[in-house]
Amino acid sequence: MHPYIEKLNEWLVEKNLIGQPDSIVGNLVVFAAIVALALFIHFVFKGLILKAFTRLAARTKTRFDDMIVEHKLLDRLISIIPAILLAVLLPLAFPEKDFPTLLPLLRKLCAVYVLFVGIRFFYALMDLLHVVFLQKNTGKHKPFKSFIQVVKVVLFVLGLLLTVSIMTGERLNSLLLGLGASTLILTMVFQDMIRGLVAGVQLSINDMLHIGDWITLPKYGADGDVIDVSLTVVKVRNFDNTVTTIPPYVLISESFQNWRAMSDSGGRRIKRSINIDMHSVHFCSEEMLKKFRKIALLKDYIDKKEQELRDYNERHDLDASVWVNGRRQTNLGVFRAYIERYLKQHPSVNHNQTCMVRQLQPTEKGIPIELYFFSADVRWIPYEDFQSDVFDHIIAIVPEFGLTVYQNISGEDIRGALARIKD
Repeated sequence: MHPYIEKLNEWLVEKNLIGQPDSIVGNLVVFAAIVALALFIHFVFKGLILKAFTRLAARTKTRFDDMIVEHKLLDRLISIIPAILLAVLLPLAFPEKDFPTLLPLLRKLCAVYVLFVGIRFFYALMDLLHVVFLQKNTGKHKPFKSFIQVVKVVLFVLGLLLTVSIMTGERLNSLLLGLGASTLILTMVFQDMIRGLVAGVQLSINDMLHIGDWITLPKYGADGDVIDVSLTVVKVRNFDNTVTTIPPYVLISESFQNWRAMSDSGGRRIKRSINIDMHSVHFCSEEMLKKFRKIALLKDYIDKKEQELRDYNERHDLDASVWVNGRRQTNLGVFRAYIERYLKQHPSVNHNQTCMVRQLQPTEKGIPIELYFFSADVRWIPYEDFQSDVFDHIIAIVPEFGLTVYQNISGEDIRGALARIKD
């Protein structure tokens, strides 16, 4: 026992606070004083350095120092100081010769505390780096969060191993060798995490998925934007504002549809058809052609097409007075030509991509005339508005070409027919 502890015990005996001068109370009083000193220094550092840095960060224009304060990096560094001070001053309270077991145990506990505070500091540092990475355009859509989580898991496991090493005195390499027998168990416990890590690496390397991508995975009910990519889950906010969670390895092992390429191309496809009643299709008369020539988009087409057909019929010596002889224009062909020219001059159509109007296989519902083109605006609402405007116009001008749109018989048709029979 150190002389100062003996004197402290004698003073406590004189004051009738303890009964025996060789009591451990003196050691505990010194230990309490050391703890109080460590806490005092901790609060002093926290009150001076941390508050000063916080005020300085609030005055600067840079955002990085503000993020250091928000993620409590300095706070966690300062938390290490009391443990270090305690480990250094512990021999004053519990000399090693008097406490050969207690002193090493307390020092080990201090070392474990420093270790886990250090790990928490690195956790906060990685979160800060994640935020900085997300603010950059190159990293905004990368699944960087999964890699951060992997590093955190590795640090946590390493921290547990170091804790066992510190407390038991075993060397770290010996512990790692001992883990070989339990590798299978660890693999089973962390199999989702391991598969998620492998999937995250593949998704990133192959550039298959970004945060913000619109993906479709019907099997899992996913149809919306990717809002989070982590080690064990990919979150998709669907267009009905529900959130679907998908394991990352599913996106590697199964097929999913990513609409990013469509957005990057600057054109969103419109592929829709309108059914024409086959009974309304017929050859164009001179009166009809004269009427069609008044349509600005068709004037040049009608003249050019008529000359082409006239030359063909004369070259093959065909009697054009008979309708079945030679080649003639039909109202449906002129209608298709009009739609094609209408689309090609429309400012909202992407003219760098395919634009065509074609006739599909006739069915019991008429002749489908399909429009295949791309909208220049890939945003959902403008895209739908433009698509609707195009077909509003087409449906409205169908009668101008002597055509009728096919539509199944309705109750109004039956009522009209019955009314005409009664009359």
